[in-house]
Amino acid sequence: MTHIDDYRSRIMTADQAVQGLKSGAHIAMGMATAEPPALLGALANMAEQGNVDDLKLWYFHSMDHAGETVLRPDLLGRIRPRCMFLSSIERKLLSAQQPEEKSLIEFVPVAFSDSPRLFEKEVSLDLFVTTVSPMDKHGWFTFGTSNDYSTAAARNAKMLVVEVNPNMPRVFGASLLHISEVDAIVENSVPLAEVLAPTISSVDSMVAATIADMIDDRACLQMGIGALPGAVCALLHDRRDLGIHTELMTPALAGLIQCGAVTNQAKTTYRGRSVFTFAMGDRPFYDFLDDNPAMHSAPVDIVNDPRHIAKNRNVVSVNATLQIDLGGACNSEHLMGRQYSGSGGQLDFVRGANASKGGKSIIACQSTARNGTVSRIVPRLDGPVTTPRNDTHIVVTEYGWADLKGKSLNQRAEALIGLAHPKFRDELANGL
Repeated sequence: MTHIDDYRSRIMTADQAVQGLKSGAHIAMGMATAEPPALLGALANMAEQGNVDDLKLWYFHSMDHAGETVLRPDLLGRIRPRCMFLSSIERKLLSAQQPEEKSLIEFVPVAFSDSPRLFEKEVSLDLFVTTVSPMDKHGWFTFGTSNDYSTAAARNAKMLVVEVNPNMPRVFGASLLHISEVDAIVENSVPLAEVLAPTISSVDSMVAATIADMIDDRACLQMGIGALPGAVCALLHDRRDLGIHTELMTPALAGLIQCGAVTNQAKTTYRGRSVFTFAMGDRPFYDFLDDNPAMHSAPVDIVNDPRHIAKNRNVVSVNATLQIDLGGACNSEHLMGRQYSGSGGQLDFVRGANASKGGKSIIACQSTARNGTVSRIVPRLDGPVTTPRNDTHIVVTEYGWADLKGKSLNQRAEALIGLAHPKFRDELANGL
């Protein structure tokens, strides 16, 4: 039997692919742009018709396809999310709940780098569904934009169903999936979810300019999500021989490759290739990723391993936070008494950059929130510690930057108060 025969024998409709699912099953779905819309729609239909109940749905970072299907408000209860990173989808659902109501979204604290181990050792998955790129002549698909935990979930679930989408880029690296590993195939040609570049504010531009001045030629970059990293990248087009080893690949980073600022020639690992574990962007960005041998996709437990990150010299990690206390501890995931996002890979890259020879871990934020009425630099955090004070290196706001390494608590407090908005500085100083 040829690979084509194998492929054809596994093709079925989305409803057929999930029809054997039982109530109480544990399911994981591909994250972000790898969400499989047809399969998620079939799961939602089963729950809506009352054919299944108490489905545990595991995932990081949902997008609109999930919000329109398995994360519909009317299905919560029959489908019970086990969310490891909240996006705007979950925040909207949670904001609609009354304070006295029990949350139907279970947040599971876990480092992004540890999520593959979760599916290998802690959670017995009955089903994994994800979008993949089309099969090649040798019988191989790729995980496309979302390698992350997908390789572990795919190979540890009792059943693997893939949604083959010709719009999913075929990527190089450790992202291959063979036809022999797949139980069922659903074909669905739909546009991938796109993430447009956020608007860069004047304050973001100020912070970005400070950060960009710290990034020299031959640095190895990790950029987080949001407007600020994009603003930083826009200021680096004149650099030479930059490298990329990042959790998230974005159009802003791709722009540095396309303009020649990134060559990856100064890297120690994967020299000549830009390393990432998942990607989000627009259609031209997905076209750039497709069949591009200079892009290397790998599972998140490899990409986000601090020991692996630190093998490269001059790693510069840029991430945002929501709050910083006067000792330097960062809360990057909890806001207004609620879980806002998740720890993701921030601490992994903070530690990896700190351990890199010549490395810099940069935590950045605007000095205030809520239209300037609340200081982001606070005496005590309102939520969990995402990056401990022992690990925090460089902090940047629109009022400058401070290197906290080697500073006492009093010195740290003094430095951080200097980065706060002037109208909050006396209050912060009086609270010491």
